[in-house]
Amino acid sequence: MTTRMRILTGITTTGTPHLGNYAGAIRPAIVASRDSNADSFYFLADYHALIKCDDPLRIQRSRLEIAATWLAGGLDVDRVTFYRQSDIPEIPELTWLLTCVAAKGLLNRAHAYKASVDKNLETGEDPDAGITMGLYSYPVLMAADILMFNAHKVPVGRDQIQHVEMARDIGQRFNHLFGQGKEFFTMPEALIEESVATLPGLDGRKMSKSYDNTIPLFTSAKDMKDAISRIVTDSRAPGEAKDPDNSHLFTLFQAFATPDQAAEFRSELLQGLGWGEAKNRLFQLLDSELGESRERYHQLIARPSDLEDILQIGAKKARAVATPFLNELREAVGLRSFVNQTQVAASTKKKAAKAARFVSFREDDGSFRFRLLAADGEQLLLSRNFADGKTAGQVTKQLQSGQALDVRSDDLGFSVWLEGACVGDSPAFADSAARDLAIDALRVALTPVQE
Repeated sequence: MTTRMRILTGITTTGTPHLGNYAGAIRPAIVASRDSNADSFYFLADYHALIKCDDPLRIQRSRLEIAATWLAGGLDVDRVTFYRQSDIPEIPELTWLLTCVAAKGLLNRAHAYKASVDKNLETGEDPDAGITMGLYSYPVLMAADILMFNAHKVPVGRDQIQHVEMARDIGQRFNHLFGQGKEFFTMPEALIEESVATLPGLDGRKMSKSYDNTIPLFTSAKDMKDAISRIVTDSRAPGEAKDPDNSHLFTLFQAFATPDQAAEFRSELLQGLGWGEAKNRLFQLLDSELGESRERYHQLIARPSDLEDILQIGAKKARAVATPFLNELREAVGLRSFVNQTQVAASTKKKAAKAARFVSFREDDGSFRFRLLAADGEQLLLSRNFADGKTAGQVTKQLQSGQALDVRSDDLGFSVWLEGACVGDSPAFADSAARDLAIDALRVALTPVQE
């Protein structure tokens, strides 16, 4: 069975979505979510918002507006997993597990932290003035977002590539320390959509709340029209040819137009279309494109309980993945139940010490092999072929010597390695739980009995 490509996208809930957010992130993500070969996770990054904003009302409003924007834009919650980060308690717990393996030197190199330190130094402040641990460890929280759901691809802007790379580093470190041959975390890759537009704002710079140059997405038609009227243009009068390639008004139009509409608009600008009429054409295009979604948006905003229900369903879907996975990670780091572990270990050790045994045999081709059988006669391990019985015997002695076992899981089976060479393989088990129980039994069977 082929694993579907898992894609994960989050939006920080610190503001009201604008046209640039929609064209650059929300619209392409919604289109991608319709791919039946993709398993898509979309979330409201409200824990991340706490790093940037200390206004509770703003964060609460932004969560509502961004959730409504995704749904009004056409996100099909039956096809994807759509949730609030703060509804998944496993994420902050995983963040701590990852924090305990994340190198401080790695976090020292994070762009946002370095930029804040550099700004402090330029103004003569203490290097860490105003820098919270939230900002400093932000990459670990983002790593937990990604690794919790083992995302294969993470669509990000170029400024976020580093965070995906850091998630890989932290995930690899955890796998190395606790995996014992098992890869808990998939290594994510940043997905850079070169074709996705970075829309210009009213003044020609990148559309951004920090520049106060945005065009509202779903507030009202009047607000959108007013914003468009403030787009900066050159001084060419009606009748004079305009330069579409250097007009951010045309760039905005092109981002929402069909190729034929864009070609016609370009031609009219070259023929002298006035800027006032050009702005009106842009408004008509956007109003036509977004009018139905705007109406749906306002219906959702007016019924926050409906949004809450949708997000709670999404949280349940997300936790169906997160809860068992976190339990597995807790086991890996040693956060285990005393009762269960003691009972299982005691009973398994007793049986294994009493009855686990090696059975040697010779193949038709003259090579020597052995089997390790559990207390109930179940085969735990079948060795590779050895040239002579002496070598096979030496391997069995090494396995029983009490040295640390190198056991490597592989789908529904596992292999045992000595000094960099594979010496034996398990049979295929019914599921991963049965495989893991067999690995436990193998370890107990090969533990020297203390008299």
